[in-house]
Amino acid sequence: MFRLQGSKVLAVDMTGDAVKAKNGSMVAYDGEMAFKKLSGGGEGIRGMVTRRITGEQMTVMEVRGQGTCWFADRASEINLVGLQGDKLYVESSNFLAADAGLRTGTSFTGTRGASQGNGLFTTTVEGHGQVAIMSDGPAVALRVSARYPLTVDPGAYVAHQGNLRQSFQSGVTFRTLLGEGGGEAFQIRFEGDGLVYVQPSERNTIAGDV
Repeated sequence: MFRLQGSKVLAVDMTGDAVKAKNGSMVAYDGEMAFKKLSGGGEGIRGMVTRRITGEQMTVMEVRGQGTCWFADRASEINLVGLQGDKLYVESSNFLAADAGLRTGTSFTGTRGASQGNGLFTTTVEGHGQVAIMSDGPAVALRVSARYPLTVDPGAYVAHQGNLRQSFQSGVTFRTLLGEGGGEAFQIRFEGDGLVYVQPSERNTIAGDV
């Protein structure tokens, strides 16, 4: 069972089950725990080869035992996402932990990844269970619907889930619209039905200022 202690520490109550977590993110535990580094983002040899080809990096460990284990990473804010058979797309740098039964993989992002400077592939988590993702400041889940598409600054994007289509926009910027003469050169437009998680702090991207 995943639960937050404050906003920057994840507590996982374990009764012999396992959890996948970012390598080195354990900060404390009680009871008996065993830690095992996993290859290929927890996907074995095939995942290791896939991630090496795609350039998507994610190092995870399996934690198994009886007791409570606490996880954190660089004082990042932690956000819990529940999956009911759907798929979450999350940057590997924003992944903290997931139920061991969830499947991880990689997915092509194309221009979204290029605009963020993160490469052309991203990490996916799929199945039934909980995922803990990190953000720079408390993340906000924004609803996308057929009536209300969403445009996001690449530097603020963290993750998304649901039946969403992405497109790449350039030219018009938020700050230009405000008359400030500068801003991100690119934005990501989401259409369909789902949720997009954004953080209140922009990471540096190759989109640059215009």
